[in-house]
Amino acid sequence: MHAGSSKEVTINRMLIFDEREYMRSNALYKIFIAAFLPGCIFLCSCENDEKEVNNLYAKKLGVEEAKNVKLNYTVSGKTKAILTASLMLRVQDTVPYYEFPKGVQADFYNETGVVESKLSAMYAKYKETESVVFLKDSVKVFNIQKGDTLYCKQLYWSRSHVGKEFYTTDSVRIRTKTQVLNGIGMEASQDFKNWLIINPTGIVNVPSSKFPM
Repeated sequence: MHAGSSKEVTINRMLIFDEREYMRSNALYKIFIAAFLPGCIFLCSCENDEKEVNNLYAKKLGVEEAKNVKLNYTVSGKTKAILTASLMLRVQDTVPYYEFPKGVQADFYNETGVVESKLSAMYAKYKETESVVFLKDSVKVFNIQKGDTLYCKQLYWSRSHVGKEFYTTDSVRIRTKTQVLNGIGMEASQDFKNWLIINPTGIVNVPSSKFPM
């Protein structure tokens, strides 16, 4: 064997050895990365405090806030209702909706632009895909001309139910100038001139001077 051939064999063996060492080291490195990175991600996730998680959830949910709002509902250029609220939230959920967590007040107008009825509630919610407002907690509707007043825990207001815009299946109490009427379920027009208690449970005749305000 020539001297040159001996050197080539030695160099080839060294190259094969170095290549095997590199492959083994590279394989160990990949195993280390695969085992280590998930642990890092887990540790980072655990370090997020509750406030950060809540903020992340709020951003994902998409809550927009507006204060001291005034909403004007018109038909053919005429004002039919004006709704006011100290706080309104627009929530981008699966079904987007508006929420009034601090209550609402609404004035309803007749054809001549005069307020004929009023509404108030401690809470309201309106879904964009529906034309229905859900009201609850100390709901009150008052007709200015007749003096009839509705008191209930829950009420729906739908503009699509012409002549029966207000309705509920819950218990109600209606105060007129001479009576207090109790019942379950009710339908009423938006001006609250016409109303019907579905299942009356009692009528009490009371002089107007003794009615609670």
